[in-house]
Amino acid sequence: MTMGRPRAFCTEKALDEAMEVFWRHGYDGATLAMLTKAMGIKPPSLYAAFGSKEGLLKAALDRYAERRSAHMRYVLEGATARDVAERFLSSIAESHTDPANPPGCLLVQGGLACGAGSENIPFELAARRAQTETELRGRFLRARDEGDLPEGSDPAALARFLSTVASGMGVLASSGADREALREVARVSLAAFPRGRGAGEAPA
Repeated sequence: MTMGRPRAFCTEKALDEAMEVFWRHGYDGATLAMLTKAMGIKPPSLYAAFGSKEGLLKAALDRYAERRSAHMRYVLEGATARDVAERFLSSIAESHTDPANPPGCLLVQGGLACGAGSENIPFELAARRAQTETELRGRFLRARDEGDLPEGSDPAALARFLSTVASGMGVLASSGADREALREVARVSLAAFPRGRGAGEAPA
């Protein structure tokens, strides 16, 4: 019997390979043959380890979240709300055009063109993107309480604005936009972000 045999593959490396396939081809475009070839395993091993293709995607998203957590720590440590916004958008421009990775963002690319049988995937990806939005909202709430943002500022709307811009930057990158094009989007978007009390007039 083989049921008790240890898995003959490195889960972390296999997930990294699966992540890239989902990132490049989306959930529907990533076939089982593509995934197993990239991971260096057979279909039975995939199902034994992850239960299903959707289970594999969720595991790959967890792996992706590990990368994003370090990025978000850096973003949220900005001294002011405007610093946070600038760090967020600037790092998006860099990461979405990093030649070491597929262009764009897995949380956007993974859910494009999902068809019958994949209806839950866009909601799963949206929930993951919402985590970032929630973190930004919490940071902007604190900034408003500290007087760093004007009293009339809406932290939820500001977080949603940045999250929406980031998603759009991901689509642009996946369509071939270069880093400077994304940086320009970041600069223009930052111009719409409110300045804190006492902020200088110099452009960002």
